[in-house]
Amino acid sequence: MKKRILVIILIFLVGISLKLHTDTVFSDEEILIDSELLFEQEEGIITETHDEHLQEQEVVLVTEASEINRAWFNRTKLPLLILLIVFCGAVVYYIVSAGRGKDYYIRRINGLEAIDEAVGRATEMGRPILFVPGIEDISVMQTIAALTILGKLAEKVAEYHTKLIVPTRNSLVMAAAKDIVKEAYLKAGFADEYQEDNIFYLTDDQFGYVAGVDGIMLREKPATNFLMGGFYAESLILAETGFSIGAIQISGTAMAAQIPFFVAACDYTLIGEELFAASAYLSKDPQQIGSLKGQDFGKIIVVGLIVLGVILEICGITGLRTFLSM
Repeated sequence: MKKRILVIILIFLVGISLKLHTDTVFSDEEILIDSELLFEQEEGIITETHDEHLQEQEVVLVTEASEINRAWFNRTKLPLLILLIVFCGAVVYYIVSAGRGKDYYIRRINGLEAIDEAVGRATEMGRPILFVPGIEDISVMQTIAALTILGKLAEKVAEYHTKLIVPTRNSLVMAAAKDIVKEAYLKAGFADEYQEDNIFYLTDDQFGYVAGVDGIMLREKPATNFLMGGFYAESLILAETGFSIGAIQISGTAMAAQIPFFVAACDYTLIGEELFAASAYLSKDPQQIGSLKGQDFGKIIVVGLIVLGVILEICGITGLRTFLSM
């Protein structure tokens, strides 16, 4: 009885697989209908007999076109499969290698190297540190990257016994920030110094939030401002206010239009992908470092294919373009 059940399940799974991997192919021979068989003109009039014949031919066409050619693999997706295998293989290889103790080089990021200096300055001056995790929702990668940096910063702040202020625009970001900072204080061994009220929600309104953060800067006079995550038109307003109070400012965003404003008004700026690489840079976690190196390898492959394709096209060789556009 059990064998029969297993056989039935196997047949069912095979049927599903065949259905999932099915492509309907329409050939020109099936679509084209011989006009001589469909139409026969006698003195410019199509007879009723030929109208019936036309209907029969249409039924035949639908029947033939509905025939299904089943295939396990769509060969037109072969280039995509090869690139996917190469990229995933590179990521897995570097993660495994990093996990076995191999040391991979990550270039120095000045903005992250300055975190110790910024926290130390705030401690010496007896003034708080302000961390702004952008204005985007928790589902945006820039916000997640900013919260990762917040976790590492909170550990340093806990060790130096410095006040950390985190105003948020989104309630979910606030909840995540509270958990991250609390965990950082526990890891640092100063759980009793964690102050939940210093991480709070202001408003969902874009410029209302900016006005609230600027007010905090003017009242609290933080020694260091961290502006990390997704920003829009408010980037220069925040950066200029922080500059006016003499705070050290470390910013980071992947918004290309806002980077020039941060570069002009902040002391250090994480540009583009440096924001996403910050987690691996600060934590030195083998999995994150391996993933970062695997992504870099993938970028090298893409750039190499672009350069090779340009050279081949100049030489009149279209093989690579034809293969990649299958």
